Amino acid sequence: MASSPAVRRARRSLILLLVFIVGLAGLIAYGVFNSNATWTPKLALDLQGGTQVLLAAEQTGGDAVAGDQLQQAVSIIRQRVDAAGVSEAEITTQGSQNISVSIPGKADEATLQRIEASANLDFRPVLTYGIGANVDEATAEPGAEGGDTAEDAGSEDAASEDAASQDAAADDEVPYDESLDPESIPESAGDVAWITPALQEKFDAFTCSSDAALDAGNAPEDRPLITCDDSGAAKYILGPVELDGSVITDAVAQVGTTSTGASTGEWVVQITMNKKGTEAFGKISTRLFGAPEPQNQFAFVLDGRVLSAPTMQAQILDGRPSISGQFTQESASALADQLKFGALPIDFTVQSQEDISATLGTSQLSAGLLAGLIGLLLVVVYSAFQYRALGSLTIASLVVAGILTYLLLTFFSWRQGYRLSLAGVAGIIVAVGFTADSFIVYFERIRDALRDGFSIESAVEHGWKKAFRTVLASDGVNFLAAVILFILAVGNVKGFAFTLGLTTLVDVIVIAFFTHPVMTLLARTRFYQGGHPFSGLDPQKLGAVYRGRLQFREPEVSTRGAGKKNSRSQAEAARRQTIAERKALMADASAGKES
Repeated sequence: MASSPAVRRARRSLILLLVFIVGLAGLIAYGVFNSNATWTPKLALDLQGGTQVLLAAEQTGGDAVAGDQLQQAVSIIRQRVDAAGVSEAEITTQGSQNISVSIPGKADEATLQRIEASANLDFRPVLTYGIGANVDEATAEPGAEGGDTAEDAGSEDAASEDAASQDAAADDEVPYDESLDPESIPESAGDVAWITPALQEKFDAFTCSSDAALDAGNAPEDRPLITCDDSGAAKYILGPVELDGSVITDAVAQVGTTSTGASTGEWVVQITMNKKGTEAFGKISTRLFGAPEPQNQFAFVLDGRVLSAPTMQAQILDGRPSISGQFTQESASALADQLKFGALPIDFTVQSQEDISATLGTSQLSAGLLAGLIGLLLVVVYSAFQYRALGSLTIASLVVAGILTYLLLTFFSWRQGYRLSLAGVAGIIVAVGFTADSFIVYFERIRDALRDGFSIESAVEHGWKKAFRTVLASDGVNFLAAVILFILAVGNVKGFAFTLGLTTLVDVIVIAFFTHPVMTLLARTRFYQGGHPFSGLDPQKLGAVYRGRLQFREPEVSTRGAGKKNSRSQAEAARRQTIAERKALMADASAGKES
């Protein structure tokens, strides 16, 4: 016998859900064996402990740090730490000069360098370049072709920020040697007249492993700079600063596209500038475009070290230059973070760095999980008492929701840096009640349809149409609240909002792709079609007025315990008596009219 459309839809939904779960588990397995993924979600600071870095803030001129500057620094450092996702880091001020940064788990070297770097970001034109140390010339060659602006081959490792932490160690400003200046100061920052014989001699003797390389960040902004790229492979003479990092409003890593919108398959860093930067960069790009090499290059300089020195490939008048080159996704993302969050208003000195223990520990986590287990058991007991065998579908749905939530949290821990805190656990526990509420709404709509005389199969479809609208309205409100909370909150509250929003979406997926399809299949079984008293969907106990298709139930005239045969005979007698009485009344009425 051919399956009905409802049964076919139910089977397709269950297959799609199974494919999604298996695919998600497969992605995590791939990450475990080929990347840094784990089979469990990463824990936040309050459950795992981590690393605490204490930074002392000071202005370049030695002046006191204002409160608004310190708060701006906290905001930028938080953006740096959270750039990969919700990391549950704690960044706070201590007194009027210090910032405390607490990171869950063991912080890697790149993260620590990102936090510690003072990040004075400047734009300087390239006057000339050479080999920075004992490396092959091919490795040190800065020139490369690309898109609007091309990334040099040596800066493929732009994600590495080793130079930033080294530059931060230079505390005292190195006096500038005025004998290096030309007799007549050039008007343009890109004028090769800046390269005097004395400056060229100093450049020839300069190596990226020398002590002078550590002092590069202290050069005056209005004079040339001799420095290296962050790998130490290439060295440069750069002209005076033409722009600072404050003109960058956004920088993102993305796959490049052609002028027709087709993907190039290469990772690029897309930069967006403010109005001031757009005007200034337009003039710079006009001057550099078409100039001889290397005067057609400009450098992004972070604390005196070259992050990138791309070649100008076009006039860029819209303030949206794009850096391309031999990027991976990770190196492009790292460079984008450096450009976007690079311009801190003040400098920092690392006062201390230490490991910290969990602030709550395993006992508090166990207490939270116990509370969740008690709540889950109460839902199970209520479902069994109220819905009998139908309660098993509630339990199965909760298990599927739990598996989905666990896999998604593990996936986001791997790909987005999410960390599960006790507040996040609370969000999951709260979601158990939301999910159970959706099942109750659905089951009660089915019962209402049975009371109205629908068959069990029709009641399932009729009840689903009404219940799903209610579930969407309820979950929509919950999800909107979670999104607003996630946007406005920070720290642990942000983690609570994330898990609340995630579990709300899981609720919709489970009830649409598991609960309803399984209920559709169960409605075709003899146990539920026969209205078994233990099914939870017995029409007689629910007080149905009629059953089946236009088959009204007879009035209840028999006493409790009477046989079916006796009940039918009494009902038939009552029906005949009613008909006879109606005929008599009609006869009396006719006689009255004739008289």
